[in-house]
Amino acid sequence: MRYHSALHVLCGLVYHMYGGLVTGGQIYPERARMDFDLQDLTPERVQEIEKECNKAIHNSLPITIRFLPRDEAMKHPDLIRTKINLLPANIPEVRVVDIQGLDVQADGGTHVANTKEIGGIKVTKTENKGRINRRMEIVLA
Repeated sequence: MRYHSALHVLCGLVYHMYGGLVTGGQIYPERARMDFDLQDLTPERVQEIEKECNKAIHNSLPITIRFLPRDEAMKHPDLIRTKINLLPANIPEVRVVDIQGLDVQADGGTHVANTKEIGGIKVTKTENKGRINRRMEIVLA
């Protein structure tokens, strides 16, 4: 839950700061990674992203869940933060995760109730995974 919520913080900030959409992700027991549709990921940019993520985490933002009818949810294209819409066509209701003031998106996973429960993150690795695909790996601090 902590890693999943941390990836939402990361995703929300990368999206709002740089317009990067998610192209992939994975959660492991001891780390997590997320891939973004970004042209570059300089060390300065990574440092700024990590700093802003930790600021949001320490601001104790509430994380809430709500359900929207599919037709209503599709009126909000920002609810899908992946480059390709992975939402199955036969789902009548869309589960929406909202990190107050930071990130709102369709999601079916488990989350903490408040960003403070994440603790903090550290970006441990970045990789160039293609022409416009950058990977960030994190651990919880």
